[in-house]
Amino acid sequence: MVDHDGALSSRLDTSVPHPARRYNYWLGGKDNFAVDRASADQIAAAWPSAPIAARENRRFLGRATRFLAGEVGIRQFLDIGTGLPTADNTHEIAQAIAPESRVVYVDNDPMVMVHARALLTSTPQGRTSYIEADLREPGEILHHPDLLATLDLSRPVGLMLVAVLHFLPGAGAAAPVVAELVDALPSGSYLAVTNATKDFLPAPIAAVYDKMLAAGQTDIWPRDRAEFAALFEGLDLVPPGIVPVSDWRTDDEPRPRPGASDVSMYGAVARIP
Repeated sequence: MVDHDGALSSRLDTSVPHPARRYNYWLGGKDNFAVDRASADQIAAAWPSAPIAARENRRFLGRATRFLAGEVGIRQFLDIGTGLPTADNTHEIAQAIAPESRVVYVDNDPMVMVHARALLTSTPQGRTSYIEADLREPGEILHHPDLLATLDLSRPVGLMLVAVLHFLPGAGAAAPVVAELVDALPSGSYLAVTNATKDFLPAPIAAVYDKMLAAGQTDIWPRDRAEFAALFEGLDLVPPGIVPVSDWRTDDEPRPRPGASDVSMYGAVARIP
């Protein structure tokens, strides 16, 4: 890999918080700046369980990847909005089950590219690639030469959209993006999605969150169950269907599980027929 650290670092804007770095902070990582920590703390002041939600969301990613690689035999993954490398990345989980698994990561934070060496490790049998691209331009992702060199889009793919769609603000904004990505994948592929929601929040906390959203103090756009469910229209939901991420296939998780209001994040996996 060519060393572009200097050029990439020069593009890092440390004056504006970024979701990947804020998420990294909530997960206990060190790849974040003061502005990211301030933003994270401001959100957590209004919604104290935000760090719990981040951790549970990450655990959902692990369980979904293990399900796809271990139970239904998916060997290709497209992980969009991957964020900064941490423990149990998608390729590590998938390749531990099936060493020949191939994974393409996509993110739009230059800092992720700086750390891409950690993502671009792979078993000799498999392959991982990283693309710096934007979810809002799915066509560019799907036609990127690095994706086409890594994944065979004529064969099933696990599309992972975990904690990324809620950065597409506006009612209905996520649906066309998801539809374009899903339409490019063959039958037998799977879609895994999580998205923040206010459905489980007490009314006073929901009202504070609405004010923060209107004031631009948070960029996490919550979606209710109906809008979240619409993302899976025409697909076959995997049991238990649409549930809080802390409740999705958690038989082996420690007890007690966090409550829905502590997580406030829907999760689901579905098969593309």
